[in-house]
Amino acid sequence: MEERIQKVMSQNGVCSRRSAEELIKKGRVSLNGRPVSLGDSMDPKKDILVVEGKRVYTRRDNEKLYYMLNKPRGVVTTLFDRHAKKNVGELIEGASARLFPVGRLDKDSEGLLLMTNDGHLANKIAHPSSGVSKSYRVSVKPAATEEQLSSLAAGVETEDGLMSPASVRVTGAQAGRTVFEITLREGKNREIRKMCETVGLAVIRLKRTSIGPLRLGALKSGEYRKLSRAEIAAIKSACGIRQAR
Repeated sequence: MEERIQKVMSQNGVCSRRSAEELIKKGRVSLNGRPVSLGDSMDPKKDILVVEGKRVYTRRDNEKLYYMLNKPRGVVTTLFDRHAKKNVGELIEGASARLFPVGRLDKDSEGLLLMTNDGHLANKIAHPSSGVSKSYRVSVKPAATEEQLSSLAAGVETEDGLMSPASVRVTGAQAGRTVFEITLREGKNREIRKMCETVGLAVIRLKRTSIGPLRLGALKSGEYRKLSRAEIAAIKSACGIRQAR
């Protein structure tokens, strides 16, 4: 069965439908070797779709895959970026389906990133209504004062509105810097960096350590692994997704 090309691009984690339409208009999308136009359709099981020179591997079955990746600093959280030296889509090899990242970690941040082809779960994790917490280890300079930490814990008004963490806990301190764990339940763009900047602190390292019940643990930078059945069940339960019996 044929589907609109922008829908196929969105379902396979390339970009949003709106962004797909822009790429099509700019002539950066081809099907079976020929440029496509808005409104064109394709058969995901047969046709070869290429976006900005890279093939899109469409899902050919209903198998859902779930991977945990420890994203290194300097790697962009996207599958396609002509200007990036490396993106997260290049870090996971051997998967039988095209995986896309759940949410974002900016280029200078590192740590736990989920990669999956389960769009329903991805949307649940990303949406604030699900209340899935995300914890980060943050190093800042200069050393944070009690007043600055209290301000972060109470919530900070930035140019993007009020940003309120679930908790802030100091885990270490050195001359000229402080390390603390911060837990969020929303996850706006560059939220932690903006909060710290507002109270006069500069983030020098930012690492996500957990998403809901999932923990990064001892997974090394750049490494990845499949989630266990128990972990898949736990994150789905945290998102309010009922398990099939």
